[in-house]
Amino acid sequence: MNVMDDIASSMNGSSAALTLGEGVTGILVRETNPEDVNEVSFAYGSQNDSMSIIENKDDAAPFSRSVTVPKEAFDKAVSLNVSIPFAAMFRFLNMAKDELNSTILGDEVMAVEMGTNITDLTDKISINFRQMKYKGIPSCRSWNGEGARPNWTDDGCETITEGDNITCQCSHLTFFAILMAPPNETISSSDLKSLTIITQAGCGLSMVFLGVVLFMHFLMRRTKASIATRILIHLVGAMFLLNLSFLVNNAVANLKSAVGCQIMAALMHYFMLSTFTWFAVQALHICLQLHMTGKITISRYLLKVSVISWVLPSVVVMVIGIVGKYGEQIIYTSDSDETVSMCWITDSNVHYVVNIGYYSLVFLVTFTTFIIILSWLFCLKRNKPTKVQNDKSGKSIVTIMGLCCMLGISWGFAFFAYGVLQIPAYYIFTVLNSFQGFFLFIYYYNTSHSGEEHNGVGSNSSNSSSTTSTTSTTILDKFENPYRNSPAKK
Repeated sequence: MNVMDDIASSMNGSSAALTLGEGVTGILVRETNPEDVNEVSFAYGSQNDSMSIIENKDDAAPFSRSVTVPKEAFDKAVSLNVSIPFAAMFRFLNMAKDELNSTILGDEVMAVEMGTNITDLTDKISINFRQMKYKGIPSCRSWNGEGARPNWTDDGCETITEGDNITCQCSHLTFFAILMAPPNETISSSDLKSLTIITQAGCGLSMVFLGVVLFMHFLMRRTKASIATRILIHLVGAMFLLNLSFLVNNAVANLKSAVGCQIMAALMHYFMLSTFTWFAVQALHICLQLHMTGKITISRYLLKVSVISWVLPSVVVMVIGIVGKYGEQIIYTSDSDETVSMCWITDSNVHYVVNIGYYSLVFLVTFTTFIIILSWLFCLKRNKPTKVQNDKSGKSIVTIMGLCCMLGISWGFAFFAYGVLQIPAYYIFTVLNSFQGFFLFIYYYNTSHSGEEHNGVGSNSSNSSSTTSTTSTTILDKFENPYRNSPAKK
């Protein structure tokens, strides 16, 4: 590319076909008289066709691909002391993938060279793809040719789509390509802005209440906490770190540090998987308490579930990190100028298999537990007098909402959203996420106080035996078990 001016100076004719290697072809046209310089168009029908020079861009309509270099670009080249004005266009069919393994329309990369740096064109270079069959959202990108792999950017390029026709209008000369965003990763720019604001506000609000829970536990009630409460604290800690990593994710992505973004993506993924695991642990703990009537006789019970819940996600994250699937991911919108960068898993297949598969197993366990507890609460209402029902109806609602957050039921809106319901589900999830920390705070407050009233020295009794006995969860503390025979009560 850098020696095209030498080739143009040594040419005898006005144009020449160029071959730079397998899958790389080009064509060069020069103008010996600067005053005769006008716009020039290059066109071809398919990847196997040779490129042609078209004097009038209107004559390029029959071709499926065309590039038009305006007269302004030639004038700028002359003003920058290019001795012989020329334009060289190249087509690359074997360009290396970028770090994100982006999908390029037709696997075609084009480049335009004029022997000098041409920027800030008001009459822009026009790149046309006509009658193209594609899936996804096209976005015109450029690359300055630096680095071992392309680093595509949308700076200086505008994307225009009309049915099956795609036009890129760019104000500079460089490498060009049309990147395709999968349809399920593209939303409207207005929805993206709204969801971003709601999510950031929701994460901040949740972190406030989650921070209060951690403060109350470690500085005020740690010695009186039951094992059920301690499990809840592990979940609160994982969720607090997940919200924190999400809030700083975009700032790290904007630093454009590949290593920093990989570390950020791995941390956020680890805290998310840890949070999911603690959802499942909460559900299994409640099931064990219901089955064992509040007494779990498993040696080193809390230590075992803690090791599993914190170590298992780290193994998954390390494997994904070793295979190099963490990095910067671009969230595209209907407006090509509105994009958001974040550090996350760059391979959509890995995301679906690991995250959605992992959460599906957790959701199966937690949702089943949630249905069991709901049926238990309804059974309690039928067995209790009306006055007692009215007194506890408000607490039951808070308990149910706390259970939804504690068991991660609301995350199903984010992972199982599909089709026309995808955007509404995202809004529902972001709103529920805003109250996640609040309901966990209320749930923790009720749990700790209920534990004190019914099990004042529960932690001391658990230390005096080789087996671990847990005190009741909030539900077990506040309600009688309707499935327990009355003669068994003491």
